[in-house]
Amino acid sequence: MRNVFLVGPMGAGKSTIGRLLAKELRVPFKDSDREIEARTGADIPWIFDVEGEEGFRQREEAMIAELVAEQGIVLATGGGVVMRIANRQALQNNGFVVYLCTSVDQQLQRTAKDRQRPLLQTADPEQVLRDLMAKRDPLYREIADMVVETDQRGPKGVVSAIVRQLEDVDCG
Repeated sequence: MRNVFLVGPMGAGKSTIGRLLAKELRVPFKDSDREIEARTGADIPWIFDVEGEEGFRQREEAMIAELVAEQGIVLATGGGVVMRIANRQALQNNGFVVYLCTSVDQQLQRTAKDRQRPLLQTADPEQVLRDLMAKRDPLYREIADMVVETDQRGPKGVVSAIVRQLEDVDCG
């Protein structure tokens, strides 16, 4: 089985959907942020505080390069993974990329109480999310083999849509 990579903004459901999809496909699930935390022994907010976003992005790029070399995994990536061309190429060249697309309103609802999101620790998280979406949405779409809207859709419905698409691709 080929790799399936989930991209999209924070709060799109990449980790939740990734776990369910991996279970459905009977393959290992990986989350690039959790892998970075396990490797460094520090959480993402701490890495941002100490090394800044640039330091985190360097760690992320190295982790993506390592994870895409695995075979038959479902990988949930961080929301900003597409900001580096090396990551976009690595994902695009090593698996089936699914963009989990969600509205800023939905992101706000899903991340409102989450203190583990360094970029949202600001007076105006909505504006931050709108700015991030403006920059990142075209990049998610550029590398996506499939775009799935997650608003008004439960995780199981999203997983079913992805599985159907994978079957069509593999049979077609």
